[in-house]
Amino acid sequence: MDLGLRGQTAIVLGASQGMGLAISEGLAAEGANVAMFSRRADVVEREAARVGGHAVAGDLTNADDLDRLVTETLATFGGIDIVVLNGGGPPPGPATTMTAADVIAAVELLLVPHVRLVGLCLPHLRESGRGRIVAIESTSVKEPIANLALSNAVRPGVTGWLKTLARELGPDGITVNTIAPGRIDTERLHALYGPGGPPPEVLALIPARRVGSPAEIAAAVCFLASEQAAYVSGVVIPVDGGMLNGLF
Repeated sequence: MDLGLRGQTAIVLGASQGMGLAISEGLAAEGANVAMFSRRADVVEREAARVGGHAVAGDLTNADDLDRLVTETLATFGGIDIVVLNGGGPPPGPATTMTAADVIAAVELLLVPHVRLVGLCLPHLRESGRGRIVAIESTSVKEPIANLALSNAVRPGVTGWLKTLARELGPDGITVNTIAPGRIDTERLHALYGPGGPPPEVLALIPARRVGSPAEIAAAVCFLASEQAAYVSGVVIPVDGGMLNGLF
């Protein structure tokens, strides 16, 4: 299937490793131009050279770095059609020990940069006529995860903002969707579970009986960015091997 991504320009955050890198690879393989953003300049430059993208080093919590990301993307590719919101998660921990400062830091990591970047990109997404915003969140937006209280508290609010955007931007031909990854084989997963990944009792809760791959997240992103997905907006799509128990 031709997804109609050839010549489209995408910004991908957190693009030096894990899901962000796989998404960059997937979009580039479909013929899209990809601006790859990450804090680690040496790594993102190396990966962008391999993938055929354009590397921009910076910190997503730094407003100047995001402004430079948009400026460089426009200078290099001439437009912006797709924005993939992706980044690290807040520290693990229970709700009983998190502080107001912890919550503020989580909001500044998970919500504020995405609001800022979308604001910078909106004129160009509107000009595109088929803009796409895809956010990589977590299954915590549908079902709280034990010992990830900050993610459970903040990510659903991010999803509420995204749903509101979808309603407001629909008349402009812009779709806004959220992917809720389950247990995906990334550095974050190993930071939470150790180098061996989730233990057997965790895998037993996943009907697929395995962790997912970053490439499986990338495939979902490529579809949501496609021409064929023009009528899909405002949804949360779990990519979790069937792990979530809720109906909706």
